[in-house]
Amino acid sequence: QVQVVESGGGLVQAGGSLRLSCAASRNIFSINVMGWYHQAPGKQRELVATINSAGSTNYADSVKGRFTVFRDIAANTVYLQMNSLKPEDTGVYYCNAHLGWPPIDYWGQGTQVTVSS
Repeated sequence: QVQVVESGGGLVQAGGSLRLSCAASRNIFSINVMGWYHQAPGKQRELVATINSAGSTNYADSVKGRFTVFRDIAANTVYLQMNSLKPEDTGVYYCNAHLGWPPIDYWGQGTQVTVSS
């Protein structure tokens, strides 16, 4: 099992930046994949970015070149650096930990990001 806790959301103007943090309760090397998901108001949750235990990353097309996912292994924390934010980036951002076999997903409580135009 793992617990993940997000932080770092807030209100920002379009073009601004935010950094989200996801702190895990265990060594992140033991977690197959950690990811960030975005749920816009009235819409389904969608994948934003992932980083696996080897450090390989993957991004949704909508955030490529603007968002960066990276990790601090010593702190058991994964970050999402969000630059050039757009109003459509508004929503709740959730951290996900995908581990074990068969794999189980663990979710944080989410952190709100609001981008004003």
